[in-house]
Amino acid sequence: MNGKDDENKITAIMIVEMMGRPKEHLIQSSEELVRQLTEEKGLKIVNKKINEPVLVKDQKDLFTTFSEIEIEVEDPLILAVLTFKYMPSHMEIVEPEKFVMSNYGYSDILNELTRRLHRYEELVRVMQMQMESQGGGFTQLKPAEAPKMEEKKKSKEKKVETEKKKSKKK
Repeated sequence: MNGKDDENKITAIMIVEMMGRPKEHLIQSSEELVRQLTEEKGLKIVNKKINEPVLVKDQKDLFTTFSEIEIEVEDPLILAVLTFKYMPSHMEIVEPEKFVMSNYGYSDILNELTRRLHRYEELVRVMQMQMESQGGGFTQLKPAEAPKMEEKKKSKEKKVETEKKKSKKK
């Protein structure tokens, strides 16, 4: 970063982890992620390494992999946006070791973070209301409990049907 054009550039390394099946799908997804990054404005990919997927311990067909992507950006705000957009498991700024940021630049980053957090909170609230309106909630059933819940639901439906029949006879 010796040239005048490079003086505001930030070099960072993103590590993005993925898990899934089949193995080939993880490789394709990692390559697609890198392709999407190449289309981001204000970002240049300096180096990339997509690691071979490995089998998850105690699993027959579930794989995990990670990609190391070295990027160069023009603005710290781009790093904040990338963090929310691609959810890397790790982000490390390589250079510069120190940099000066205006209060406006820092405010932009904080406002972008706040905007995205509010959007995520809004989505969670909408999902929560939808689940509650369907008689659900955030309770997760263990696979063994699901048939029991189905039986309870059918039993309740039978009771309601029986009561409807009784009320019609009266």
